[in-house]
Amino acid sequence: MVKFLTIGEPLVVLASQEVDVSLDKVENFKKYLAGAELNVAVGVQRLGHKTAYISKVGEDAFGHYILQNIKSSGIDTRYLSTTNQALTGFYLKQKVKQGDPGVSYFRKHSAASQLTIGEIKEVRTEGIRLAHLSGVFPALSVTALETFREFHQALNQSGVTTVFDPNLRPTLWESEVEMIQVINELAKGSLLVLPGINEGEILMGSREPERIADFYLNQSSFTEIVVVKLGAEGAFVKERGKQGYVVPGFQVDEVIDTVGAGDGFAVGLESALLEGKTLDIAVKRACAIGALAVQSAGDNDGYPTREELKEFYQKKGYKGDL
Repeated sequence: MVKFLTIGEPLVVLASQEVDVSLDKVENFKKYLAGAELNVAVGVQRLGHKTAYISKVGEDAFGHYILQNIKSSGIDTRYLSTTNQALTGFYLKQKVKQGDPGVSYFRKHSAASQLTIGEIKEVRTEGIRLAHLSGVFPALSVTALETFREFHQALNQSGVTTVFDPNLRPTLWESEVEMIQVINELAKGSLLVLPGINEGEILMGSREPERIADFYLNQSSFTEIVVVKLGAEGAFVKERGKQGYVVPGFQVDEVIDTVGAGDGFAVGLESALLEGKTLDIAVKRACAIGALAVQSAGDNDGYPTREELKEFYQKKGYKGDL
């Protein structure tokens, strides 16, 4: 039975195979599956949890590629529809020796951006224990935002644990002011909020982890837990009514690609919570999968199987619960 659910936009990423070459000059690309929420679904499924993904793709080559890959991963596709009225989104990604790669998106008016409230009425939430939501899908269009809000409300009414990752994409919004207002409003409806430290600075004006956590706990009586992603340093965790603390991260020898690291963090956290692990163990797994993610070129290729996660822990000398 499906226990985990997410809604988002699937993308094809054409990743440069030429190091430190600007995207307008690159001649060789490799195709991968991508999309923030889909990355999370892939990672959670890979760790053995039955997952369903809600979206829409175009009846085109990229759409067919996405459908085939999602099905082969084992993800439930009953809520993944197709249309001949819009194209599937994609983007180009630079390959760099260090730092964040340059990207160029081609997703305006994509099939996923036209997913309507009526189309998700058939989504069943019975048996769903946890839903991953991010700020990417509602940024796609007015229609996507309306659909997101309706779906978010339905999840909460059904008693599903909702996790919200701001996952900022400034280029998708009309203005930064609108982005900040809408993202913070949407965060109010989730039990657990996952801002990054850089996102905190944009969304509420501080890089201080505890201030970021307090902002989201104080703005909504519904939010009970805030986990602030600190990159290589780990994460700051604060539950309502308790003292905050830092869970240390894992150092890696080489950073190949930072894209997908935040989604990998969500994979670790949410998969562990599905298994009934404590919050400490869940955040430690989140840090581990985030570290694994930056050592791979694809957006989600570095997400581990359970055995690969165990091997990573052993390599790092971590003896805690998986």
